[in-house]
Amino acid sequence: MQREELITKIIDELRAQNKTISFAESCTGGLLASEFTRIAGVSDVLKGSMVTYSNAIKHKWLGVDDAVLERFGAVSHQCVEQMLKGIQKEAASDIAIAISGIAGPGGGSAEKPVGTVYIGILLDDTLDINHCLFKGTRGDIQEGSVDFALELLKKELNISLI
Repeated sequence: MQREELITKIIDELRAQNKTISFAESCTGGLLASEFTRIAGVSDVLKGSMVTYSNAIKHKWLGVDDAVLERFGAVSHQCVEQMLKGIQKEAASDIAIAISGIAGPGGGSAEKPVGTVYIGILLDDTLDINHCLFKGTRGDIQEGSVDFALELLKKELNISLI
């Protein structure tokens, strides 16, 4: 299924379930939100999105604890959990998606190599945060992150491929 078709199905299902969505993105720089806003009628379900690239903005806009950023870093389960809760609260949405990672080509380490991305969804009070390792260029890692987030949404909304 092509990305645009999947996003259209997601939007339709969100509309059918009377649910809204919001995004907090870091390494994808708003790519997920951009893909959604290409579809007419998305304003029925998309509350908003924040690109929170720096740690200071993650803290200021989303309420990510400085202690979490210092101890675990921005590319961590703990940070993405707080990003999810922060964007869901700020946007008053039913569903939140958050993405934080290392798209490269620099910035990686032995512990967190380039391509390490945490992608999470918060639906009602249920959290699902995934540790991913993507390969390829910066663009490949960003695109892979968006595709993974879409698959999470497809799964959580029980969207069939038929």
